[in-house]
Amino acid sequence: MSAFHKLMIGACRRIYIMDMNEVDKMRSSQLANTSSPEIQERFKRAKKLLLKLNRMDGYDEEFRRVLEDLIPGIPASATIWPPFCCDHGDGIRLGEHVFINSNCTFLDGGYITIGAYTLVGPNVQIYTPQHPLDYLERRVEQEYAYPVTIGEDCWIGGGAVICPGVTIGDRCIIGAGSVVTKDIPSDCVAVGNPAKVIRKNEVKKE
Repeated sequence: MSAFHKLMIGACRRIYIMDMNEVDKMRSSQLANTSSPEIQERFKRAKKLLLKLNRMDGYDEEFRRVLEDLIPGIPASATIWPPFCCDHGDGIRLGEHVFINSNCTFLDGGYITIGAYTLVGPNVQIYTPQHPLDYLERRVEQEYAYPVTIGEDCWIGGGAVICPGVTIGDRCIIGAGSVVTKDIPSDCVAVGNPAKVIRKNEVKKE
């Protein structure tokens, strides 16, 4: 590719980013201004719904309605047990039969996708936001958000922390209290801080 073509691609990309609103930037892992009115309104909406949600238990008749307002499209077979905390709600995408235990925190500036039949223990924290490394840039209300993806049939042990941009494959087990900073391939058991693969599980034929 010639220098001219590279220059033109870079210019088009800058124009494209300039045309994006702050929510679009956030969802596409661009540096986004979190003090912008559109993002602040989303924060307010989520916090109001969470206040209602966390005043109820999972058996309350109104609980499911509030949960579905917070997380549009959540499958009827998926469960989140309160208390629960998130930034937006609509950045959380759950598969069928996902179970999320109490006191979990999902910071969903980037999309958090969890596959079917995955179990998430209590006090699990999933982070997508990443602040700039330069301390002067951190003084400004801006951040990146990198999506987290967890496959199907996983078990995320209580107190685990999943860091921005991580992908965990299908049928993985993440030990309690582990801090996952890098991708974990399918069918692995990973533990520790930082989490390391200690075993590869044999896949059983259905």
